[in-house]
Order: sequence, then C-alpha cells, then structure tokens
Amino acid sequence: MELLAVAAAGRGMPVRAAEEPGLTGPAHWYGGPLAGARLAPRLGFALLEPTDDWLAELPEEFTGRQVRAGTIADAWAIDRPTFVKPPRDKTFPAEVHTDGSRLPGTLDPATPVLLSEVVTFAAEYRLFLLDGRIATASRYAVFGRLDPAPLGPDRPGRTIAAEITEFTDRLLTSAGPTLPSAVVVDVGQLLDPYRPGHRWAVVEANMAWFSHAYAADPARVLDVVLRAAGPRECLRPRDLAFERE
Repeated sequence: MELLAVAAAGRGMPVRAAEEPGLTGPAHWYGGPLAGARLAPRLGFALLEPTDDWLAELPEEFTGRQVRAGTIADAWAIDRPTFVKPPRDKTFPAEVHTDGSRLPGTLDPATPVLLSEVVTFAAEYRLFLLDGRIATASRYAVFGRLDPAPLGPDRPGRTIAAEITEFTDRLLTSAGPTLPSAVVVDVGQLLDPYRPGHRWAVVEANMAWFSHAYAADPARVLDVVLRAAGPRECLRPRDLAFERE
C-alpha cells in the first residue's frame, strides 16, 4: 500500500484513508471489497473483478488440474482431499480439506466456492494485466511459502519471464475476453509426478485493487489499479460486465 501511495503522490494524486471525513469523488480505490462496495456509490468509482467461475471455466490445459465452481454446501459434502477456496472475498481460509467436516458450518450454504484437485506449485507468480498484456509481475511464493522476488533467469538462455509471457499470451488469446481489462492473474510452475520438469498453470484470478504488489514495479501496478477501480464515468464498455455490484 505504501509503495502505491508513493507512486500516486509522485503523479500529483492525493492519497486519502477511507475513514477520512469529507471525502468526495470521483476517486480511485485500493483496499478491501466490503469498504470498497460501501464507498463506491458515494465516491463514484467502479470496481472491476473476474467472475466467480472464471477459473472453473478455463480449459484444463491452462489450469493443469480439475477445478469446479460450487457452493459451500457442495464443499461440506466432499469425501476426498480437495482444495477449497472462496473465489473472491476471502470469507474463509483457502486450504486443502480431507473432507467437508472441517469447513465453517456457519456460512450461508449458497456461498460460492471453488473446488480443486490437490496439486503442488513449485513457485507462484503474480501478473498485473492491463489491456491483455503483462504490465508488471513478481514471484510471491515457493512451495507454498511466501518468498517475493523480481522475475529473473532460471537457466542460461531462458528466463522465467519469457516462459511466463509465452504461457500468458496463449492464455489471453484463448480467454482474454473473459477477463476485465485490468486484473491480476496468478500463475505457477506445477509439479506433475507423471510428467518431467515443470509446466505452467493458472493459480487464480484476483481483483487488482485488492492484490498485494509483492516485488512488482509499483508504478506499473498503479496503472492497473487505476483502471480496475477508477471513476465509473470512465468505465469502458467491455468492462461493464465485470463491475462489482
């Protein structure tokens, strides 16, 4: 948040806390979904986000695993190890459950969830996408442990950045119209015991205005955030379908 605030101030944009009295719009937003939804009508910004079932609708060539959209009622019924996560709002921790008995029993049974085959990612990377291109990116985890780092080479003559760009170009050629023009997509190197080496797969998609920048370029992250949560009057026709209600 601090780095984005510095980048915004460098452009002459005032940065204010959500709780500050007397705020007026039009404005941009970077913060949580509940506060954002509450303030959006008064401050005149539109929040762009991927659809709940986006990951589940991707072909398996991009997910590297079986993923289906369901509800918390479906998750309560699982009887085998399954990775269960809320698609957007982090209403409960995303983790592997051996069965549905350990999931929160207090949630609305209709709460949307994503149910995924259990896999292992060797490393995971956050991509800030703007108009179908990678604006900036960062590694954020290695074998599930937080480990942010700028993108760099992994072997002579080939870089992680080049592999990510190649995979992302294929992904966006196939599924670009199913995403807002400004969004975050996390990808990772999937460990597959039946295939040598690593292969790339999508981890998930997220709202740019509620995503940590890690080691990505703050100025370019800001470019994506400004589009993803900016004045509604500037909303592009293609993004109308992705506005948070």
